[in-house]
Formats: sequence, structure tokens, C-alpha cells
Amino acid sequence: MRRALITLCLLAIASNARAQDPYVIFSPVQNLATLFTGLFGPQGLKVDSEATLPGGGTHSAHFNSDFQSNFDKFTTAIVGQLVTVPLPTPASGFTYELDPETGVFKRSTESFGPILAERAETVGAGRVSFGFAFQRFSFQSVEGLDLNRVPAVFTHDSAQLLGGRQDVITTVNSIQASVAQYTTYVTFGITDRFDISAALKMASTDLTVHSDATIQRIGTTDPLTHFFRQSDGDVGNERVFWAIGHASGIGDTTVRLKTNLYRQPTRAMAAGLDIRLPTGDQLNLLGTGSAGVAPFFILSSSVHRVSPHVDVAYQWNGRSLLAGNPETGQSGAFPGQVTYSLGADVALTPRVTLAVDSLGSYYVNAERLSPETFHALDGVSTFANIGFSRSSFNALNGSIGMKVNFVGRLLLDGNLLFALDDHGVRDRVVPLLAFEYAF
Repeated sequence: MRRALITLCLLAIASNARAQDPYVIFSPVQNLATLFTGLFGPQGLKVDSEATLPGGGTHSAHFNSDFQSNFDKFTTAIVGQLVTVPLPTPASGFTYELDPETGVFKRSTESFGPILAERAETVGAGRVSFGFAFQRFSFQSVEGLDLNRVPAVFTHDSAQLLGGRQDVITTVNSIQASVAQYTTYVTFGITDRFDISAALKMASTDLTVHSDATIQRIGTTDPLTHFFRQSDGDVGNERVFWAIGHASGIGDTTVRLKTNLYRQPTRAMAAGLDIRLPTGDQLNLLGTGSAGVAPFFILSSSVHRVSPHVDVAYQWNGRSLLAGNPETGQSGAFPGQVTYSLGADVALTPRVTLAVDSLGSYYVNAERLSPETFHALDGVSTFANIGFSRSSFNALNGSIGMKVNFVGRLLLDGNLLFALDDHGVRDRVVPLLAFEYAF
């Protein structure tokens, strides 16, 4: 029903727009990973030409190579972060340890633990914890730039030859990107100090791009040199382009191995390994397309009702089309990532725990974009634009949530993840709802 309503609305917009100039063109979408390059490729934003060059011959408008090269980088800068959004921790809210004096298991902490971070305690030998979580990300900005107004300037091939080749296309692009993920996670206690977890993810990704394109006549005055063909057959300088894509299915699967290195009644250390299996469809932004391993280290303690913790991990990744060129099938090295968290969970009552964390991700040598000013070859005209570079950057989030024990070993979780800076692709506030049960 939702998709049908969206389609009807867009058709209404399109029919309205085709009665005037500029009119709307819908670009075909084969998969989400190539939506940007498809929009600005040969089947998408296309500039026509009918001018005759001095000395004979006709001039064809060549802007597509610049469209493709710029938006290959744009795809790499954005989609890699869409498929690596944070997962809830598979750690159980109920953790147990063997009491050597009584020979029976007892709870090892008073609190129910963090929600998006991790603690050193294990679930306990023979114990099983099961959970399900829902998160929805609706991204608003990239590197501090409003995703509803992303400028991009495209130049003509061989622009240095001047003349009509000095003309440029300016675009203002509105990008709507959202990811909903449904995570089922289960933890098995193999021994009192070692457990195995698995996080199975279903994902739903929506991506819509609306682009207003304008021909800027820097080197020409003849309207037939470069133009957009209008709905009535006339020529014009403007056109609106749309591309809409949706995909849902299995995401990447993560397997976690965790062991206690040291444990005392008030403090514990643990280490482990996360193994990411590329089970999600990378071309539809449901997975990374790359296997990955992330060794991690955890230090936590418990002082009465307060349990602080600190986690750090490094994610090694393989090669993926999303880090290369999905359009041509060329893969690239998916950027490595350092993740870390610092926080505490507080047992407000025996049935309610408050969890507060700061969570960071440091992306290593990742594709980035930044606002810049484009200077046309006439030496006078300037336009807003975006530039691309590779560098490392840090993205920091805050997290606050509650775990409530309503009955037995059933916990209900609610959490808000919020951005503390504007680095990377950002959503201001991300809600999470979850439940978990321990056997």
C-alpha cells in the first residue's frame, strides 16, 4: 500500500510537470548501488545538441563521463556507510557465574547491561539468550551537507578546448535514504567463560534521488548548442530527473566469539572476534559484499548498581563492489574501521536498568565529499559544487536507553542513538525497540 501511494504521488507530480517546462524524467533503476550513476548516465540526465561546428560536422554534447566519474565517488562515499549501521549487542541482559561455595549459578551483575555496547561478562555455561531488535535510520546529512540540497556541477568533455565546451550543467540534488533493520540474535554459553553469538539481519533500504538540472551557457549563446528536449518538442535549459529504488531481504550475518580473560566480583576483562559473513545483496545495499573480521577487547566493572565498561575493536574488511565501481563490476578495498564505546549501565531498580554510552567509529582512508566552489573557464562564473577526497575520519554518537524486566527473564528495551558530530552520513536520532529472553 505504501509503495502504491508513493507511485501515485510521483505520477501526479510527473504529469503536472510535463505540462510545463522543465518536465520530469524517471530514470530506470536496475539496483540501488547504481542508482546514482544510472540517474546521471546515458539513460538518465542526457543533454542534446544540434549545433554545427565551424568547418563542418555536428557537435554532440558529451557530459556523461563527468557524470559517471563524479557519482561513482559519490556512491562510494555514501553507500558504504548505509550498510554498516550499528547493530544491537547480542550480550544477554542476564549473566550468570558459578558460585564455588554453593555449586549453583547466580547472577553476576545487578544491571541488565548495555544496549548498543558490550560488557565482559558471559551468559554462563549451558545458558541461552535470545533477542530481536528493530532500528530505523533516516539519513539527513553527509559531512554536514543537507542531503536535500546537494549541489553538483558537471563539465563537458575536453572543456579546455573552450568554445561551447565551456558550458556546464549545474544540479541541485535531493537524496532520501533510509534503512530499516530487523535483527535476531542468539547467544549460547559454551562454558562459564566462553560463549558464541550470532546476529541475523533482515534489511529494507529505500533510496530516492530528485535532481534539478540547468544548462549554464558559459561558452555559447545558441540555444541549440546544448539543450534539454521538452515535452512539447521545444528546447530548454532545465529538466527534472527522478530515480526511486527499494530493496529488502537478508542482510549480512555476524558471528561473535567471546571469552573472559579475567574475572573478579567487581571487574572483568574479555576478548573476542566478530566474523561478518557477506550474506546480504551488495548491489541492493542489503550487505557490504565483503567478509570481515573484527577482534575486540572489553573491560567492565560493577560497583554496586553502576557498571561502567569500555570496548574497542578493529574491523578488517575484504574487497567489495561498493568500495569500487558497481556500474562496471570493479571491486575495491572496503575501508577498515575502528569502533569504540565508553559508557555505563545503572540498575535504577531490580527491574529497570538505564544504559548510557558514547560510541565512535573511525573510518580508515575512506571516500569523502566536501562542499566547494566551482570556477568556470570564463574566469567569472562560480557555482556551488562538491569535491571528493580520501581521508580518515571519526564519527561519534551518543546512546541512551532503558531495559525493563516485566516478567521472568523477559526484557524489553528502548533506546535512542543520536549524532554528536556531522562526519560521514548522519541521522540525527535513531530509535531502537527490542526484547530479549534468557533460558
